[in-house]
Amino acid sequence: QARHAGPPDGGWGWMVVAGCFLVTICTRAVTRCISIFFVEFQAYFGQDYARTAWIHSIVDCATMLCAPLGSLISNHVSCQVGIMLGGLLASTGLILSSFATSLEHLYLSLGVLTGLGFALCYSPAIAMVGKYFNKKKALAYGIAMSGSGIGTFILAPMVQLLIEQFSWHGALLILGGFVLNLCVCGALMRPIALKEDRKTAPEFLEQDYVPEAQKRDLKRMSICSPLIKAWSHESLCSWKEYDFLLMPGFMVLAVSVLFMAYGCSPLFVYLVPYALSVGVSHHQAAFLMSILGVIDIIGNITFGWLTDRRCLKKHRHFCYLFAVGMDGLCCLFLPVLKNFPLLVPFSFTFGYFDGAYVMLIPVVTADVVGTSSLSSALGVVYFLHAIPYLVSPPVAGWLVDTTGSYTASFLLCGFSMIFSSTLLCFARLAKKIRRMHLQSLTNDTGTKQHIWTNGAIAYSVTAELDQKDVEFLAADTNSYSNR
Repeated sequence: QARHAGPPDGGWGWMVVAGCFLVTICTRAVTRCISIFFVEFQAYFGQDYARTAWIHSIVDCATMLCAPLGSLISNHVSCQVGIMLGGLLASTGLILSSFATSLEHLYLSLGVLTGLGFALCYSPAIAMVGKYFNKKKALAYGIAMSGSGIGTFILAPMVQLLIEQFSWHGALLILGGFVLNLCVCGALMRPIALKEDRKTAPEFLEQDYVPEAQKRDLKRMSICSPLIKAWSHESLCSWKEYDFLLMPGFMVLAVSVLFMAYGCSPLFVYLVPYALSVGVSHHQAAFLMSILGVIDIIGNITFGWLTDRRCLKKHRHFCYLFAVGMDGLCCLFLPVLKNFPLLVPFSFTFGYFDGAYVMLIPVVTADVVGTSSLSSALGVVYFLHAIPYLVSPPVAGWLVDTTGSYTASFLLCGFSMIFSSTLLCFARLAKKIRRMHLQSLTNDTGTKQHIWTNGAIAYSVTAELDQKDVEFLAADTNSYSNR
């Protein structure tokens, strides 16, 4: 295990980026391509939109719902072991799905088993990139997560060709073999130990800082029951990994993610069926997914490069909410686009901003919680995607079955994403206004300013302030020191 004082911003880190790039191809791109099977499943099993949509919902839900499990295995066993195990499970699920005789069979094999395998791979691979990069973090994430777009661009027409040549049974069997490449990706994830990782241990267990009375108690406990001491240490370390859950900034981000996830999922399920319903050919419909995928790449990389610039680095949250809001607007306009020439610009615009905000999710999360808690925080963030991913495609399918149109489904998606963006925007503005108010208050009442070694500013206020204001200022200063 390599040891570094800080993220190396290069070296083997670029191999980790390559591994994460392949992971996103084998997980997110393959998940998107399941929508190409939608019409085939519906015709083969003779079911309606809502029941067929549960397949895509379950695989997406399982991927995100089990994300904390992937983080747990990565933190306590090994990132390499977790990704390799996930690759085996996902491949097994796809291979078993090729022999499906009912939708229920696909719910279990393609939905639960494949989704669980993807969960063990996705969040640990993304978190590993954050451990290797700091100054070039957004660019590294842009390259790594562009695999979703590149994979969609390549796999969408290829899957359509495989379905035509070998039926959906053969196409799923071939995808099962392709997904085994996740085991190769896992081998690239070399562990790295950073100086700040060692700071996560509970401070009172460091003997140099423990009062004498507590030292005697700890010594007595270690003599009487070493197992109790070890259990207490493990419990406190486990809590320390998730103390970010109480941070106000993370709570707001979590709520906004719920609405964003609800809005983005149905589009990838219903874009191809919608295109077919307005008279677009099968190959043109698959090509729309390819366009969306390749423009997704441009969004990943260009937004990654732009948000690493000094002028935008402090405004990553606003770049994220802008991208989410633009995708919401795209969904609102989709019901009036009735032919292929109009759907092509939609795929360009939606794909670009989808790539932008997907790339910024781990970057914004790292800015809020810090690098040391990134793996656990990403597990929670992707876990929050689970319920919206499970519910939104069937709800959209039910609206299509009920109204006979896609309009209500796409409008609901658009308004959900716009609300997510607006919520985060108001929260950030409120935080900025309150911080400016507290700083002016401390300047008026007399303050001593101390500059910490990491650049953060600590204030010693001589006048009496409201306790909540002091706690807010401390928490805000803490979040900036993490950045």
